Amino acid sequence: MKIATRRSPVSRAVLLPRSQAGPALFLAAVLLAMLTAVAPGARAAGGLDEAAAALKKGPVYVDPRASAELSAADAGALAKKIKDSGKPVFVAVLPKAAEYQPSTLLKDLRTKTGISGVYAVELGDRFNAAADGRVMSRNSVRNLVGATQRSDYASTKERLDSFVDTATQQASGHEPASWGGDSGDGVSTGALVGLGALVVVGGGGAFALHRRSKKKRAEEERAALEQLRVVVDEDITAFGEELDRLDFQPGEPGADDAMRADYTHALDAYESAKSAMARAERPGDVEQVTKALEDGRFALATLAARRTGKPLPERRVPCFFDPRHGPSVADAEWAPDGAAPRTVPVCAADQARLADGQEPMARTVQTEYGQRPYWDAGPAYGPWAGGYFGGGMLPGLLMGTMLGSVLMGPSAYASDFGGGQQGAEGGDVSGSDFNPDDFSGGFGGGDFGGGGGFGDSGGGFGGGDW
Repeated sequence: MKIATRRSPVSRAVLLPRSQAGPALFLAAVLLAMLTAVAPGARAAGGLDEAAAALKKGPVYVDPRASAELSAADAGALAKKIKDSGKPVFVAVLPKAAEYQPSTLLKDLRTKTGISGVYAVELGDRFNAAADGRVMSRNSVRNLVGATQRSDYASTKERLDSFVDTATQQASGHEPASWGGDSGDGVSTGALVGLGALVVVGGGGAFALHRRSKKKRAEEERAALEQLRVVVDEDITAFGEELDRLDFQPGEPGADDAMRADYTHALDAYESAKSAMARAERPGDVEQVTKALEDGRFALATLAARRTGKPLPERRVPCFFDPRHGPSVADAEWAPDGAAPRTVPVCAADQARLADGQEPMARTVQTEYGQRPYWDAGPAYGPWAGGYFGGGMLPGLLMGTMLGSVLMGPSAYASDFGGGQQGAEGGDVSGSDFNPDDFSGGFGGGDFGGGGGFGDSGGGFGGGDW
């Protein structure tokens, strides 16, 4: 005898059309995480694993041993501020302890949490932060951390409040789904179940909005890459013409192994630039192309010095006004229209022009307003300039220009320039797949180490007390 079975209402609810199954399953998983999460007021034993687990569930974690630095009420208020902003900003307050290694703490915390975002850590009486490149550019993090460290706040609460106020304004992306929205101590499990039902019903629309946002970003990146391709192809062609004009044969009289090595290095750089451009899929990939061209031009300058018996050139960045002019030979004062003077690296020809009161021979590119110098042509040129000049010096050189303002902020292309990972936006789960350079290093020397590790290399927390 067949026994008739009757599906429960819950069973019927999950039999969704295939087109909605993906979003619904995702949101159901989020709901399950909300229902099984540790209560917000619970205190864990401490340690890096506990910190990462807590940050997956909420934006603020205070190690029990550091509770005197930030009270539960202050931590709750800070968490509410971050969640109200909807931005992926994580804050950890930790004690000086063996399990929190200063030199790798930011990188390890980001790895174990596995979510792209801005990570701020108070370690004992020291503060530092770092971010994924797509969430906030490396220069923005460095400047923000430096300003926070130098402000000499009277308490941890004041320091973290100040940092979060600015970070939530500048950060790109969205809060992680695993935070579960506003689910404080007063929200019951029954209420969460009711909210979860509404979330599942509306999940298709939210998922569609997210997909449209990512599609729009991909279209913008493709358009920016095509804009860059014209300029980069001109650069590659110009370098190829330099090689063609070079009157050097590896077997000619007087040629030695060092000359042949320089020549081979230049040829390899040319091929590397062409291959990198052929592989480029987004604006940030262009940085590798211009980096190869800069390297190849220096090899040619070295070869020329060897052939003429002159001293080998100092390794310097290219001429600021047009990298095709080759390595710079000096620094000169210059000011863009309406901005303050600054010192820029220049080739011999532009040095002479500036000394005579003439305009330098600037590299111009096509824009919707006609031909403009590259520093006034928009954010897409951040990666292009980054390969030639390196990321650390560019904001200072370009201060007061359109590109300079982009590099000082969280623009998508500025963060590409800084090296963010490709697929994950702020708040997305990427696990350990992220650019470790975003979470290590710093200004070096005696400067503050914003955006770096806590070790004494790279300007982090460091010091003899560790």
